[in-house]
Amino acid sequence: MSQSPRQGQSGRPDRRNRSGGDQQRRNAQGRTRNRGTSGGPRQFSANAPSQRRRTADPSRLVAFEVMRAVARDDAYANLVLPHRIRQHRLDHRDAGFATELTYGALRLQGTYDAILTECVDRPLKDLDVDVLVALRLGGHQLLSMRVPAHAALDSTVALVRSEIGAGPSGLVNAVLRKVSAKDLDTWLAEVAPGDTDDAVAVRSAHPRWIVRALRQALVSHGRPADELADLLAANNTAPIVNLVSLPGLGDLEPVLEQGAQPGPLAPDSALYRGGDAARLPGVKEGTVRVQDVGSQLTARALVATPRAAGSPETEATREGEVWLDLCAGPGGKAALLAALAAEQGATLVANEVAPHRARLVENALAPVPHDSWTVRTGEGQSIGADYPDGFDRILLDAPCTGLGALRRRPESRWRRQPSDLPTLTSLQRELLEAAVGALRPGGVLAYVTCSPHQAETMLQVHDVRRRHPDLELLDSQATLAGVAVTTEDGESTLALELLGARPETGTGTTAQLWPHLHATDAMFLALFRKAPTSADDLEDPSDG
Repeated sequence: MSQSPRQGQSGRPDRRNRSGGDQQRRNAQGRTRNRGTSGGPRQFSANAPSQRRRTADPSRLVAFEVMRAVARDDAYANLVLPHRIRQHRLDHRDAGFATELTYGALRLQGTYDAILTECVDRPLKDLDVDVLVALRLGGHQLLSMRVPAHAALDSTVALVRSEIGAGPSGLVNAVLRKVSAKDLDTWLAEVAPGDTDDAVAVRSAHPRWIVRALRQALVSHGRPADELADLLAANNTAPIVNLVSLPGLGDLEPVLEQGAQPGPLAPDSALYRGGDAARLPGVKEGTVRVQDVGSQLTARALVATPRAAGSPETEATREGEVWLDLCAGPGGKAALLAALAAEQGATLVANEVAPHRARLVENALAPVPHDSWTVRTGEGQSIGADYPDGFDRILLDAPCTGLGALRRRPESRWRRQPSDLPTLTSLQRELLEAAVGALRPGGVLAYVTCSPHQAETMLQVHDVRRRHPDLELLDSQATLAGVAVTTEDGESTLALELLGARPETGTGTTAQLWPHLHATDAMFLALFRKAPTSADDLEDPSDG
C-alpha cells in the first residue's frame, strides 16, 4: 500500500519536501522558478516575492487611466492625458513616457489585438475591459518600446494587481509571457502574412475599411496608390507639436528660446518637441496656440483670397467685412481668423451648435479684442435663412470622419465605421447649402475637411458646383502655396505638385495636404467665389 503525502493544517498535501524541499524552488537570491515552456528548463523570475512591485508606477498608471477612459467612456486621449499628467504631477521624463505609451498603445491597438488573440484562451470581447487595456499596454512595452521584458511584465502585473485585482494579474502575467516569447516582426509574419487588405490592416494597425478608403483617396487626389504604405506609416508616427502665434497678439520669440523651431510652412508658426506645450510662454494666455499647420494654412488661404474679381480695393483691404466660421468649435481656427480680422478691420461671427463647445470657442477668442468677434450658438443649417447674403467670407470646416487626423486622435480609427459616412456626408451637403445661402455675392467660401475621403472631398465639390453654377472653384493650390512661408529666393515652401487634383471640369483646383508628404494633418481645401450679381457687389461692404 502506497504512503499518502503528508497533510498540512489546511488539509492539502504538504509539498515542501517534494523535489528536494523549498530550497529547490528558489535560487540564492530567493527568486522562484516559473514552469517555463513545456519540456523546457525552468527559469527564475526577475524578483523575489518580497521585491515584486505591488503598486503601479505613476507614468504607467496615467497611461492606464487614459486608455480606460477612452475604452469605457469614449473619451479623447488628447483631452484626458494632459489632465492626468498634471493630476499625478509627472515630471518631464515620466510625462514623456506616459505619452509615448498611451498614444502608441492606442495607435497600434489593432495589431496588438491580433497578437493577443493568439495568446488568450477566449475571445477578447469576453475579457474585462480593464484587463484588455492592461494587456495592450503591456504588449506595447514588450513589442514596440525600449523597455526590458522583465520590467514590462513586472510593471504591468503590478498595475493590474493594484488597479484591478490579484486574480486578473495571473491571467495578464501568463498572456504577456506568451507575447514576450516573440518579437513584433515574428508575430506579424504569423498573424498577418501576405499582402491582402486584411494583412495590411493588421500590420499597419488600421481597420480594413480605412486602408481601402485611404488608397482610394490617394488616387482621387492625384497621388499614386503605392504611397499607401508611407501614408499608413505616417499615421502611426507621433506628430510634432505645431504652434501658432496669433497675429498682432502673440510672440514666438520666448517660445523659440524654450527650444521650439520656426515652422517651415506657415507664417507665425513653430514646431515643439520639448513635451507639454501648455507650459510654454503665451500658451496659457491663449496668444500662442497648439494648432496643426494644415489648419493654419487653410484659414489664412480664406483671408488671402480676393472677395470679388477685378476689385483692387477689396484685394488691398478687408475693412468692414463680416466673416463667418460656420462650425467653430472648439475654436482653434476661429481664434486665428478673429486675430486676422482684428488686424484687417473685419469682424468674425463664430457659430457653434453645441452650447458647451460654444463656451470653448468663447474661451479661445478671449485674447482677441472683443469688438472683433461674436459667438452665435445655433444650427449651422439655418445660417442661410437667418443671414441671407450676410457674410463676405465663410469658413466651413465641416464635421467629418477625421481620417486626416489619425496621428493626433489615434482612438478615432477604432471608433469610426463606414456606416458613419452617409450621416456625415448628408450633414456636409446641408452645411454647404446653408453656407452658399449665407455668402454674399462676390464673397469667398472655404470648404475644409480633416479627411481626404473621396465622399467628403471631391464628391462634395462636384455636387455643390452642380447645384450652384454661380459658384466659381478657385485655384486653391496656388492660394494655399501663396500663404505659406517663402524661401530666400521667394519660392513657396509648399510644393504645388504635391497638393491636390484638378476636377474634371473647370479651371480651378482643390488642395489636399498629406501627413507623409507635408507632416501635416490630411487637410482638404476647396475655395469658391460666389458670382457678383451687380456692380454694387464689387464695392466695399462697409459702404452699405
